[in-house]
Amino acid sequence: MDVMEWTGQVYADTPIVSAETYVEAPPARVWELVSDIHLMPELSSELREVAWLDGLTSPGTGHRFAGRSAHDALGSWETISTIVDCEAPRRFTWAVGDPGHPSSVWSFLLQAQGEGTVLEQWAQMGPGPSGLSLAIEAMPDKEQKIVFVRLREFETGMKANLAAIKGLAERRA
Repeated sequence: MDVMEWTGQVYADTPIVSAETYVEAPPARVWELVSDIHLMPELSSELREVAWLDGLTSPGTGHRFAGRSAHDALGSWETISTIVDCEAPRRFTWAVGDPGHPSSVWSFLLQAQGEGTVLEQWAQMGPGPSGLSLAIEAMPDKEQKIVFVRLREFETGMKANLAAIKGLAERRA
């Protein structure tokens, strides 16, 4: 996928960005990786730590987990995420914050293709407030640029995630 182009979107547009790759491993193997929340801090440049909540230890629709993240420009923050779609080995989607009005939604989509899997990761910004909302409130005339830069960061992170998952899945396949 090419680098995301300027869209001029604002936060209220709930912009979406995605990346995908082909993994030479079956969907069940790729699913083991993308649905393992404890793997994600190892892959992410922002996510530092995760923990299941409510005594749960595995993914399922409605299950919640806590996350602790850090970013040079945005500082450190903690979130509660709720899995809103969990269909093995096809979709793993979670909403950050209030699932009815999340600050973001993240997803892995898996599709069998030949002997392998097409793996896509996507994210939607908003509609609920996030740390980015504070930057936009402080510089409303720069909202489009702030949103664009953050979407590019999401895209860069996704490409790194997908490459790491691909490497792990293909090594173990």
